[in-house]
This record gives sequence, C-alpha cells and structure tokens, in this order.
Amino acid sequence: MAGNPIKKRRRPVLTVIVMLGLLLLVSVGVHRFVPPPTTFLMVTRAVEGEGMSYRWRSLNNISPRLIEAVIASEDSTFCSHRGFDMKAIEKALKANARAEKRGRGRIRGGSTISQQTAKNVFLWPGRDWVRKGLEAGYTVLIETLWGKRRVMEVYLNVAEWAPGVYGAEAASQHWFGKSADELSAREAARLAAILPSPRRYNASSPGPYIRRRASRVQAAMGTVRNDGLAACVLD
Repeated sequence: MAGNPIKKRRRPVLTVIVMLGLLLLVSVGVHRFVPPPTTFLMVTRAVEGEGMSYRWRSLNNISPRLIEAVIASEDSTFCSHRGFDMKAIEKALKANARAEKRGRGRIRGGSTISQQTAKNVFLWPGRDWVRKGLEAGYTVLIETLWGKRRVMEVYLNVAEWAPGVYGAEAASQHWFGKSADELSAREAARLAAILPSPRRYNASSPGPYIRRRASRVQAAMGTVRNDGLAACVLD
C-alpha cells in the first residue's frame, strides 16, 4: 500500500530544516572557542580595495576602560538582558516613525551588543527582514552558548573602527599608535564615540561633535563602573 504522498513531500523539507539547524548550531559552537577568521563585511570591504587590518586579542589583553566605554555608549543593559533590549527597540521604532512622518531624520537602531555581534560575525549588512530574522536567531544562540564575556570579546574584535580597520587592537594601533590594553579612559571613550559611524569620524583628532559625545561617554563610564553594569564581563 502506498504511503501518504504529503508526508513523503514533507520529509525532504524537514531534512533540509534539520540540516540547516545543525549547521547553524555548529557554526555558533565553533566560534565559542575559535576566533572568526573574517566576516562578510571584512571581505566585502577588502574586495572594494580598503584592505583589512584585523588582529584578534583576548579580552584579557583589551583595556577594561574600552569594555566600560562600549557598554556606556552602545548597550547599558548588556549584563541584564538576554540579547534584546525591548525598551530600546520600542523607543527606536517610535523615533523612526516620527522621523518618517516628518520626512527627515536618520534611522535609529535599537540593537544590543549581542545583536550587533550576531550580525557582524554571521550575516551580511542590511536592514531586510530576512537578515533581521536570522539575526534574532543567532542572537539567542550566542547568548545561550557563548555567554556574556565571549559575546563582548568577539564584539570588540570584529567591530569596524575605520575603513579597513577591525577590532580593538587594530583600532588602537590605527588611531593612537598603542596596544588595546594600554588605552586610557579618554581614548576608550573616543573609540566608543565613533562606533555608530566609524567610517565618518576620527578618534585621534575628533571634531566638536565627537569630543562632546566622548565626554558624555567618559562620564557614563563612571556609572557603569560604580553600578556594576559591566560585572558580567569584568571580574
């Protein structure tokens, strides 16, 4: 007697879904221990002729001031959320709706450091819904399989800090001529201040906007330190 044809058609689809899921898990699991060799963005920029300066450093060889700075600047709830800051997302959506209604204003993001790490390591740049959906899935996985300290370590090593410059070590050498473990609080604040637009701004000789932004970041670093907002990363 012939089997159910619907079930037969479903089997290949289910097999593909299972295989993709396993591949996703393996890729995330490998990078729990192995540094990403490159990212999609790095390769794209290199093909465009920007070169690639990428030097991996363990978290122990990156200044704690930079960790405090990026938490103060990018994601103050990093240690308390599970990958997503729903309040920040809601605020971003409302701000973008107002900007769209007025017909002007830049698009505001509500991504956490975890989401940015998932996007940087595993995905391509862009704002399409397919990529955002994959980003959400990868974010859950890295939060679960990596933990906060590893998420921060990978984030600081793959973030773009200038055209063709990736990671804290390359950025420190590029902008200040020193290693990432030697960064002062002021230098760390400047690096964090240019992160939203690292291809546009200068960390070593900043203009008025970045100087003001870096001053606010440096002040907020004190709150991060005093309130233990980086405790999940710093011992």
